[in-house]
Amino acid sequence: MYATLFVLGFRRWSAYGLATLGAAFTNCVFGLIRSAVMIAVVGTAGGTLAGYDRATTATYVWLGQALIGPVMLFTWTELAQRIGSGDIAVDLARPVDPMLSYFAADLGRAAFSVLPRGIPPLLAGLLITGLTLPHAAAPYALGAVSVTIACALSFACRWLVNLSAFWLLDLRGPMTLYLVLSGVLCGLVVPVRWFPHWLAVVAAATPFPSLLQAPIDVLTGKAGLSTVLTQALWLLGLLGLGRAVFALGTRKLVVQGG
Repeated sequence: MYATLFVLGFRRWSAYGLATLGAAFTNCVFGLIRSAVMIAVVGTAGGTLAGYDRATTATYVWLGQALIGPVMLFTWTELAQRIGSGDIAVDLARPVDPMLSYFAADLGRAAFSVLPRGIPPLLAGLLITGLTLPHAAAPYALGAVSVTIACALSFACRWLVNLSAFWLLDLRGPMTLYLVLSGVLCGLVVPVRWFPHWLAVVAAATPFPSLLQAPIDVLTGKAGLSTVLTQALWLLGLLGLGRAVFALGTRKLVVQGG
């Protein structure tokens, strides 16, 4: 059943071909802008900054752009809308676990996004700035696991944010706060390794570096199994918390407007 939901999630997102191409083009454009800015920063710092030189900085940027789509670092409010409208009652009446059904569909979305959203930025980076990637197979195999966990962890985070709709009528505040915090602390703006010590400590106390910095480090050979295990622990913890909060919310469910 959940495999079917995975396939349906894949098919649902594959239906929007032009939107996918537009998003891939946008990722490439922003990758070009970000790589130019960050390479300039490294050059100003003397050629290296926190272990990153020009080539590794460009590789970091383009890998980040390739992962934006599959990991889905931006907004998702489908669950919150169903809670606000009362349609979540229909989900509760179905003979499937609501959390697992949404989870399976989101993994299908992520699986579809890998090729059309991930490959174009990498090709652009290879042609424009060049990429510095490992020659061994192990980082890619472990990196595939890390990326999969990052996609699942992103769902767990977005699920928790959406659950605030059980208690709030307007989700814009929590969602905006989540986007700002996750966008900075995951390493999308600059690598977490560039953070001042106090901010690096704050980031390490959150799951956000596991969304982007961790899979990039694993894919480039800067991190290994311990980083993947950290991601897995965050995933298990947030999925458990999401299930507990969902159970608490359904006990206080109020259908607005009838």
